[in-house]
Amino acid sequence: MKTAPTIAIGLALAAVLVSQAEKRPNIIFLMADDQSTYTLGCYGNPDVQTPNIDQLASDGIAFDNHYDTTAICMASRATVMTGMYEYKTGCNFSHGDMLKETWQKSYPMLLREAGYMTAFAGKFGFDLKDGPEGKRLPLPAPDFDRWGGGPGQTNYETAKNKSMAAYAGEYPHSTLSYGAFGRDFIRDAAKAGKPFSLSISFKAPHKPASPDPRFDDVYAGKTFTKPANYGRENGEHFSRQSQHDRQYERFHSWNYSDQYDEVMATYHQQIHAIDVAVGMIRQALEEHGVAGNTVIIYTSDNGFFCGSHGYGSKVLPYEESSRVPMIMFDPRHPNSGKKLRSKGLTGNIDFAPTILKLAGLPAPANMDGGDLTELYANPKGDIHDALSLINVWGKPATHALAVVTKEMKYIHWGYAAEGFEVTEELYHLGKDPLELVNQAGNPEYRQALETLRKTYDARLAHWKAEAVPYHNYQPYGTIFDRHVPWAEKETQARTKGKKKK
Repeated sequence: MKTAPTIAIGLALAAVLVSQAEKRPNIIFLMADDQSTYTLGCYGNPDVQTPNIDQLASDGIAFDNHYDTTAICMASRATVMTGMYEYKTGCNFSHGDMLKETWQKSYPMLLREAGYMTAFAGKFGFDLKDGPEGKRLPLPAPDFDRWGGGPGQTNYETAKNKSMAAYAGEYPHSTLSYGAFGRDFIRDAAKAGKPFSLSISFKAPHKPASPDPRFDDVYAGKTFTKPANYGRENGEHFSRQSQHDRQYERFHSWNYSDQYDEVMATYHQQIHAIDVAVGMIRQALEEHGVAGNTVIIYTSDNGFFCGSHGYGSKVLPYEESSRVPMIMFDPRHPNSGKKLRSKGLTGNIDFAPTILKLAGLPAPANMDGGDLTELYANPKGDIHDALSLINVWGKPATHALAVVTKEMKYIHWGYAAEGFEVTEELYHLGKDPLELVNQAGNPEYRQALETLRKTYDARLAHWKAEAVPYHNYQPYGTIFDRHVPWAEKETQARTKGKKKK
């Protein structure tokens, strides 16, 4: 039989643990699929209805210079989980799956080890394997306390997503089913009294489009304002290399050229459903008394051209493809509720280290990202001087490495076979956010060009030093080198990244 002092010590220890758990915030990470910045009212679009996400931005801080360092879902999602650039995760279509040892250092794994109750729902986005040449492993459902994830692209029909099938009766379309999943997990985690981490990756608005019909009336007959850089005439200054894959032809095949309003109505309808799901999640936080201690982050895995510059889809390192919405709300912070915005340069490499920092955990040394809480405390501050923007997927001509700062962007198109010529693009984003004028040949920008070239070379040096020795990432240290003649890299450049998504 336990003595009274022993019981007292046990109760005291339990009280301390509960107190510590209460001090650690709950963390919710919400990510859309293919959502551009001009889909939200809080990013300046008066044509759309996104009241819940707009309110989240008002309550927290919206980030105006946030980039996905690789603008395609598999690589971007791997970066989000690990805080590393693609060439360090070794993970993308046509390259390979994530190694289990890399996954072990992801934010969900580290949070769970630290006592967080964890959940994931939606499109997981990548697979795991047990070594560079090893076998593919099942999705890591056992690594979470609650699992609603699925393989591949998942499905818009809830009933076809095995882990979410229980929600199909009330929510036959998957978008709201994820809102319900989040609602129920919040309820159960609040009852358990443990800090929790909820990660939801919506399938919407990924094509092929399949919007929830309950929102058909939201944009019925709506005419949408086209962005000022819409159309082929606003992309004539882009490199020939950038026109050499499906992003270019999809301006027509996806009907941005001839059915713009209809296509955009469907696109925005899918995002409106996400907005409703965000409302469901925030309501659950209030109902279960944990709203005041829950940090929420909202973003997208990549952007979308939607006809800008006469392109469709994503992948390329231009603004519409790589710059995405990002909102963070920490109800504990005195800067919340002030409708603040940050111009600081941020990227998807920042999520994992930030989430760990919020939980009171150190970020592993392998992570490349910075701490977003510094910008939350000082929205006028900076945590990056520059970020790398990467594309090593698709046809070799479109492979590129770019660098972006708050003011400028430099893109190096090095593919020089089949009549192509090495091309440089330089955009003064501070004055030309729509990327309408390539300043690479402008004598007035000579010094800026030289500065960005040096930044590019430094970023490539990091690639050469840090890239994984598998999945064909090492050769790009040569392929992207501005100082190596094309003849010395032509063979390897032609053979990389040809496998389709």
